[in-house]
Amino acid sequence: MTKSANKTLLKVDGLVKHFPITHGIFRREVGSVKAVDGITFDIKERETLGLVGESGCGKSTAARVILQLLQATAGKVYFKEHELTSISKEDLRKQRPQMQMIFQDPQDSLNPRMTVGSIISEPLFEHQQLKGKERRERVEHLLHSVGLNHNVTNRYPHEFSGGQRQRIGIARALALSPDFIICDEPIAALDVSIQAQVINLLEDLQEKFGLTYLFISHDLSMIRHIADRVAVMYLGRIVELAPSQVLYSKPLHPYTKALLSAVPIHDPVLERKRKHTVLVGDVPSPANPPSGCHFSTRCPIAEENCFKVSPEWRKVSPDHSVACHLV
Repeated sequence: MTKSANKTLLKVDGLVKHFPITHGIFRREVGSVKAVDGITFDIKERETLGLVGESGCGKSTAARVILQLLQATAGKVYFKEHELTSISKEDLRKQRPQMQMIFQDPQDSLNPRMTVGSIISEPLFEHQQLKGKERRERVEHLLHSVGLNHNVTNRYPHEFSGGQRQRIGIARALALSPDFIICDEPIAALDVSIQAQVINLLEDLQEKFGLTYLFISHDLSMIRHIADRVAVMYLGRIVELAPSQVLYSKPLHPYTKALLSAVPIHDPVLERKRKHTVLVGDVPSPANPPSGCHFSTRCPIAEENCFKVSPEWRKVSPDHSVACHLV
């Protein structure tokens, strides 16, 4: 069975997350930061969906709302047969083992006062009540799965390199045998020489354990190699979603084209001949996004209608969707 024929594991429908802006002694709400402003997509079982965009576009906030680490302002998140935004805390806790997250900076996401063994075994105790020898053997197996020696269980995070710390974070995410893992820029804080090792490890683990990934990154060249499909996000909205090969060979949205034109290629002759799209201006504030299309203020081909009417999210082919009036 191909990945495209697999069942849908996660479905996000019109997800919105606004943070209130308050003012004065009575904390009166005077506005809101529209971090995530109505995104829709789904992820198939054993698929990797890449979510790309500039810093501050809402990628990490979307990830936290999907996992219900932040409460959604509006919209729905369906995981298997469960609608996560409306279930009780008790039922949500039962779903937690199946949904995990690998954070961007292992330096910040690992408790410096806990040993590696304690960090990895904590979810085993909290959710499965594993104790003694059984829990110890499980921790050693997880360390072996991510390429670490089982003898490191009594060491602390500061005793490891950045790549090793990220492997510990991956082992912790795998502890409860999840079906779905959100990888929130897991290589951004690592040396370039280590990044490929971590990417290869994640691909091997996906093949071995049948994992489904939402892979968040701003590195388009890396996303091309790991993702089956890619969603491009700008200022809280997804502007284009397509299979990886299609998106990189035939991008439709002007923002996607601009991003890809900034990615260098290996052939210096072709690189000199390439036409680069330089976007003017800065990314608008999510507290005061432009009316109409959010990209209209920087778009090189924007027309009058783009500044007034928000483009509809529509399919241009069975597996390619875009939000642009001019496509």
